[in-house]
Amino acid sequence: MQSNNPVFRRSEEFNQASPYGQTSYPGYAPSPQGLGGEPGYAPPTAPPTAGRMTIDSVVQSSAMTLGVVFLTAAATWVLTPAIEDEAAAGTLMAAILIGSLGAFALSMVNSFKRVVSPPLVLAFAALEGVALGALSKFYDAAFPSEQYGGIVVQAVLGTFAAFAGTLAAYKFFEIKVGQRFRTFVIAAMFGMVALSMMELVLGLFGSELGLFGFGGLGLIFSIAGLVLGVFMLILDFDFIEQGVRNGIPERESWRAAFALTVSLVWIYTNLLRILAILQSD
Repeated sequence: MQSNNPVFRRSEEFNQASPYGQTSYPGYAPSPQGLGGEPGYAPPTAPPTAGRMTIDSVVQSSAMTLGVVFLTAAATWVLTPAIEDEAAAGTLMAAILIGSLGAFALSMVNSFKRVVSPPLVLAFAALEGVALGALSKFYDAAFPSEQYGGIVVQAVLGTFAAFAGTLAAYKFFEIKVGQRFRTFVIAAMFGMVALSMMELVLGLFGSELGLFGFGGLGLIFSIAGLVLGVFMLILDFDFIEQGVRNGIPERESWRAAFALTVSLVWIYTNLLRILAILQSD
C-alpha cells in the first residue's frame, strides 16, 4: 500500500504490496496452482517474528522515545530559572527556540530518511523535550491555575486521554483509512505548518494574523490543530497495523515511535494553547 505520509513513505517495507492484493508475509508464498489438494499447493507457514516489527517492539521504542521527551522536558523545567525578570524569560525563550528549531530540523531528516536511525529519533525526542519543557514552564507562569494541578498537568492528561480515546475508537469501531483521508490529513498538516511559518515570518516584521494569539482566531486555529492531531494518530495506528501485518523489519518500530511522538506533541501543544486561551477569558 503506497503512503502519502512522509514519515512512512521513505520506508519501502511499509509500502510493499503483494500480488493479487494479498498481504505479504515472510515464509508464505501463494500457490500458482490453486487451492489445497491441487498440484503445487503448499500450506502457508506462520511468519517468523524474530527480527520483525511487533506491537511489543513498537511499544518499547515508543516508551523509550517518549521517556526521553519527558526526561529532557523535566530537566529543562528544573534547570531553567523561574520567570522573575526579562533575563529569565529570555532564557526560556532561547530554550524554546533552540529546542524547536533543532527538533524541526531532525523531524525533516527522520521523515525523509530511507533507513530509520534510532539515535536520530532519540536526538529529536531530546530536543523536543527541551522545547516542551521551556514552553510548558512559560505557560504555567503566564497562566497560573490551581485547578487540577494547572494547565500543564491538564494538557498532559488530555493528551493521554486523546491517545487512549483515539486508539479505542480505531479498534472498536474498526476505522478503515482510505486514500482520500490520508491525502486530506497530510495536506492539512503541511498547510498548518505553512501557516505557522508564515505567522512567524510576519511576526518578525510586526504584522501578525493572530493564529498564535489568545483571541478567537487563535482558539479556532488551536482546535483545528487538535482535531488534526487526532487524525494523525489514526494514520499512525493504521500504518503500524499494516507494518505488523506485513512483517517489516524490527528497526521500523523506531519510525512508528517517531510518528507517534510527533502526533502526541502536536496534540499536547495545541491542547495547552486551548487551555491557556480559555484560562485567559
